Amino acid sequence: MEYYDELRKFVAPEVVYGIGARNMVGRYCENLSSSKVMIVTDPGVIEAGWLNDITKSLEEMNLKYMVFDKVSQNPRIYEVMEGARIYSESNCDVIVSIGGGSPMDCAKGIGIVVSNGGHILDYEGVDKISSPIPPLIFIPTTAGSSADVSQFSIISNREELIKFAIISKAIVPDVALIDPETTVSMNGYLTACTGIDAMVHAIEALVSTASSRITDIHAIEAIKLIWKYLKLTIDNPFDLELRSKIMFASMEAGFAFSNAILGAVHAMSHSLGGLLDLPHGECNALLLDSVVDFNFLAVPEKFRIVADCFGISVEGLNDVEIKNEIINSIKFLKSETGVCRRLSDVGVKLSDIPDLAEKAMNDPCMITNPRVPVKRDIEVIFENAF
Repeated sequence: MEYYDELRKFVAPEVVYGIGARNMVGRYCENLSSSKVMIVTDPGVIEAGWLNDITKSLEEMNLKYMVFDKVSQNPRIYEVMEGARIYSESNCDVIVSIGGGSPMDCAKGIGIVVSNGGHILDYEGVDKISSPIPPLIFIPTTAGSSADVSQFSIISNREELIKFAIISKAIVPDVALIDPETTVSMNGYLTACTGIDAMVHAIEALVSTASSRITDIHAIEAIKLIWKYLKLTIDNPFDLELRSKIMFASMEAGFAFSNAILGAVHAMSHSLGGLLDLPHGECNALLLDSVVDFNFLAVPEKFRIVADCFGISVEGLNDVEIKNEIINSIKFLKSETGVCRRLSDVGVKLSDIPDLAEKAMNDPCMITNPRVPVKRDIEVIFENAF
């Protein structure tokens, strides 16, 4: 296929990338003529001290603000609804979020409800948002979720024990202030989990049925950077050059998956994380190699690119041998970075698997998986990761 044969769209926020980017938040809020800012964050970000930089920047511009920090590691429905109530009652007009994926996803949910009304559950699925939401300015403090550049919001429904996805270009942030310095407060395990999360974003985007040359460029660069630098970053946590490489990879992966969408790893991860309230990055890590095993033969040419990104020489190897090399490389990366638990280690029971598979099959991320599964296929993948 020639370049002119391919029709694709690509959505992304305005991005300011680099050390100190977070300190520009006041200027951007002023540019948006804000009269009062809602800051959405969580207690861990406050403890790390990053909130102080944001409030200082706003104060320097004489901007009013209020802080909403009641966000769990997997944002709950009631947190979104409470945030929307407070936003409206406080007469805010811009949302700034600083943190990992949880505060940013919650901030998106708040914006949806305050502009569109109703309940956040009304917007589950793809393109359910009819009215523009308030301006969003996001400052990520982890290098993995890419919520700062994506059209996804993932919310935890604790009544149904599932996470649900909201996908719409209406929730792509207006501005992403991506500052690698904020990631130095992550411990080694969180660095590993979020880094592998970004790796999964990139691999799933690359093999997605909605991938394109535009998204492939970003996905390939992300895979290369994470493979080469994640372990080094964990070993040298205060090296800003290394932190910057992983943060850049997370951004690249975000550009890729936001536009190419994802696949079975994320569909299953949402089901798993919803059941046990586990960190999203770890859920992805638990499932990645088993899903690669399932998907490989659907798009072997794309997985050959993954092999190349991993530095695997494929000359003379058949498809099965290449697949095994990739799976072994993924297992090696997980082992090297300390993310090597299995489903049985995190509380999953074999009796949970049929329900987990059923919920995963209904997740919108499954639509773009390169191989169309039936429920039993997903059960087997869960069993292989057990």
